[in-house]
Amino acid sequence: MAKHNDVSPEGRSVRLLRVGEQFRHILSELLARGEVHDDVLNSHSVSVTEVRMSPDLRHATAFIKPLLGANEDVVLKALRTNTAFFQREVASRISMKYAAKLKFLADDSFDQATHIETLLNAPKVQQDLTDKDA
Repeated sequence: MAKHNDVSPEGRSVRLLRVGEQFRHILSELLARGEVHDDVLNSHSVSVTEVRMSPDLRHATAFIKPLLGANEDVVLKALRTNTAFFQREVASRISMKYAAKLKFLADDSFDQATHIETLLNAPKVQQDLTDKDA
């Protein structure tokens, strides 16, 4: 009998996606409630857009985006400074065998989407899309 394997289209297992979502919710809650004792983080609205877990669940990469992309470098530095706090809080709220090491990165997917949209709206591309001679 074949083994049933729950794998998403991106190639990551459902379990990794589920744990990543739990991490994302907890991090978002900590930031929204201002539970971090950091002036920079309390003065900025920060969105946790995605958390990707390593296959062994020992490493988590959190992708963040400050509101309107303002002061992204400052916010990332503050998050990285408080990484130990976030790791401790997440570990206390999720029962896992190991506490995952947390890493924060800027989410550039919005910038990439804007760039692609700009390219698609360029006059030369629009000409190719509406050209009926092809």
